[in-house]
Amino acid sequence: MSIQIFGLPVSRGVAIGRAVLIASSRVDVAHYFVAVDRLEHEIARLRLARDTVAAELEQLKNELPQEAPHELAALLDVHLMLLHDEALTSATKVWIYDRHYNAEWALSAQLEVLARQFDEMEDPYLRERKADLEQVVERLLRELAGSSLAAAAAKAGKAPTERSVLPTVMGEDPLVLVASDVAPADMMQFKRSVFTGFVTDVGGRTSHTAIVARSLDIPAVVGAREASRLIRQDDWIVIDGDAGVVVVNPTAIVLEEYRFRQRQSELERARLNRLRHTPAVTLDGQVVELLANIELPGDGPGALEAGAMGVGLFRSEFLFMNRGGDLPDEEEQFEAYRTAVVAMQGLPVTIRTVDVGADKPLERMSAQELRHEHGLNPALGLRAIRWSLSEPGMFRQQLRAILRASAHGKVRILVPMVAHLGEVRSILEALARARQQLDEAGHSYGQVDIGAMVEVPAAALMIDRLLRHLDFVSIGTNDLIQYTLAIDRADEAVSHLYDPWHPAVLHLVQRTIAHANRIGKDVCVCGEMAGDPAFTELLLAMGLRSFSMHPARIASIKQRVLRADTRWLAEQLPALLASDDPAGVLREVLQGRPGH
Repeated sequence: MSIQIFGLPVSRGVAIGRAVLIASSRVDVAHYFVAVDRLEHEIARLRLARDTVAAELEQLKNELPQEAPHELAALLDVHLMLLHDEALTSATKVWIYDRHYNAEWALSAQLEVLARQFDEMEDPYLRERKADLEQVVERLLRELAGSSLAAAAAKAGKAPTERSVLPTVMGEDPLVLVASDVAPADMMQFKRSVFTGFVTDVGGRTSHTAIVARSLDIPAVVGAREASRLIRQDDWIVIDGDAGVVVVNPTAIVLEEYRFRQRQSELERARLNRLRHTPAVTLDGQVVELLANIELPGDGPGALEAGAMGVGLFRSEFLFMNRGGDLPDEEEQFEAYRTAVVAMQGLPVTIRTVDVGADKPLERMSAQELRHEHGLNPALGLRAIRWSLSEPGMFRQQLRAILRASAHGKVRILVPMVAHLGEVRSILEALARARQQLDEAGHSYGQVDIGAMVEVPAAALMIDRLLRHLDFVSIGTNDLIQYTLAIDRADEAVSHLYDPWHPAVLHLVQRTIAHANRIGKDVCVCGEMAGDPAFTELLLAMGLRSFSMHPARIASIKQRVLRADTRWLAEQLPALLASDDPAGVLREVLQGRPGH
């Protein structure tokens, strides 16, 4: 019987294949009391299990292939951090010493304590790390039971009884992965090309499965709740990554429809690929700049290959994260920025100063400190430029590294989450001091423009004042929507209220673009809106001529640009902004456009 299961779409496209089911039942845990003279032996068992699991994770990390997504290494680092965190290891020893619990029982008891603390966190990113903690503990329990993943996986042909055991699936049918959740370390046991899609019961848009699926560019649906119970081994399933729907045992008609969509998608991708190096010019002759968002210095060649005319957002915080607490020094940062600048072969590179806090905490904080830090509302706390200004030495160090890289190509500095003129003055003072320090040290540097992210409504409402002191602005639509609507898009309970079409959001975006254009300052959109074809004509109508997005989205946005007439679109803008349903009005307008 065909059924539909609904979840969260986190990676676009359609995948069709046979289900490879990873069961979600936990390892059986023995419960018994340990005699006093055996307590040290029990502690030694726990220590040996921890060291063995740590060695396995380190080996998996070291054996990652060169082409593996960098997110996988980062997630393994998170598991290693949790494995060694005092909140897990020391507290588990207390259960053994004080209660005389055996190691397995003590681990399970401490997991329950920590799980409740994670559940109480307001930050969705931190809440979802509970799944990582559970997987680390489960791995320890398997090791204590003498059934490591490697040993379990070696049992050929046996149906899985543990979440992380991959069953043997014969034949040449495409495969899709179905699980309650999947640990990143366990993903390393799978060949990269095995699965054409993922479905998980739990998780949100920032869960590790979602991150991996996006990095591999394969369709995925998470938060599908009962999927692993409703789907049976070897069922045919369809993953609709656009709609967040999983179709189990589809009828012949439904299956053929989705196969048709797959073929159309492949043909469309091939057509778009031919546009990579076509100039992005509208029908009425407006040149549009399509830039790339990158995260690592090595992403530059991929951006050029995708047809990017530069980097509109280099997220420098990824140099600061997953380092076990050490911050990169000036030389390391300089080499990273220089590599990215040189790779772009003279095209502009916009480097955003470190944006940590909220959903991007630094690992130098322990799990206990993270829980304390995120007991309040992290999105409204010490993050982004606020954090940088609270660490003036670190901030000037980063500015010096960026300035030095500007001697090797065209560089612009972008500062996140600016909301006060006082912040702008402090930024300019720090930049002047950084230049002075470089002069004194005899380092060369180039001319750089300085800009700010428009991410909070305050910045959009005072854009005229901000631009008196800045060279450009870049609109971060993800946070602008979140702060305007007071909605956390990663929170399943309210994610349906996260609405980029909300009239208030559109008015703030339009206001920012219009004012920047009026006084001749550059303005770019670098959030999700820029890479979503549904918004391309609307942003062009508002006067936007610079879009920055994931390199994979450039070709599809370019296709919309090539078909657009900005003069005609601008005439439709007042009706769009006045409507209660701007998305519906835009669809009607585009259906009736000249030449349609």
